[in-house]
Amino acid sequence: MIPVLFHLGPLTVYSFGLMMALGFLAADYVIRLECIRRGYDPEYSSSIVITAAVMGLVGSRLYAILDDLPTYLADPKTMIFSGSGFVFYGGMIGGIFGAYLVSRWYRIGFGSTMDMCGPALAIGQAIGRMGCQLAGDGDWGLVSNVPWAMAYPRAIVGWNSQTVLKLDDHYQLVSGFFPGVRVHPAPVYETILYLGVFYLLWSMRKTSYPPGRLLYWYLVLAGAARFLVEFWRINPRVFYMFSEAQLIAVAMMILGGVALILTNGQAHADSSQQHPGEKDRRPAMKTAQA
Repeated sequence: MIPVLFHLGPLTVYSFGLMMALGFLAADYVIRLECIRRGYDPEYSSSIVITAAVMGLVGSRLYAILDDLPTYLADPKTMIFSGSGFVFYGGMIGGIFGAYLVSRWYRIGFGSTMDMCGPALAIGQAIGRMGCQLAGDGDWGLVSNVPWAMAYPRAIVGWNSQTVLKLDDHYQLVSGFFPGVRVHPAPVYETILYLGVFYLLWSMRKTSYPPGRLLYWYLVLAGAARFLVEFWRINPRVFYMFSEAQLIAVAMMILGGVALILTNGQAHADSSQQHPGEKDRRPAMKTAQA
């Protein structure tokens, strides 16, 4: 682990931030490739990623604050200067809203935009989770003795009785800390799963109709990945053995699954048609307005 890479005067450069930046760059590259294939101006990808990144960071931080409001009220500076405290679900909502605004500005269909963003979201998540691994931001798992279990002694949030946890018989988190303790490397699990999600979405990008279905598949697959990993993470259980993140993941899977079912008939009807983005090769860019 290398939580802090270096300091530039008062500026601290975190490994989490570096991996987040690499995730955004990978997402931009993936969307750019799709823009070229669909006949859109490649610069559309940068507009999406920059706007979605800003809105995603805002949404991620706001979600973290609202989810743990007493902690932030006790120390407000942490919400600005902390190298941790970002929540993916808030970032996803903020990022999708940012992509919607950009699609409206450039007059490109939101469904097509989301089809391009689905694989990009997955690869961005995979890389971003490695930032959690490097920083030790508390996203690790429960105490474990599996051969690949790890310790995070230089974790940015600390490695102690408050951060090393296990479940008791009533699915309550209790301290599991002792000298030499190791835990499930949950960020590594998520990286592997999200790479798998990216591979599946990328392989479907040329055959998924109508516009928007890749986003629906993303909701199902990414939701399933997060639901599975949560069994090993140290998030509090809020409903029997299930965490809040798992309940949200279930909602994602249901939403995506229902959308896939509702569009299934249209998908079969459109499967023999040429992709609209491939038929119209004009640069789909809106001229700047005063």
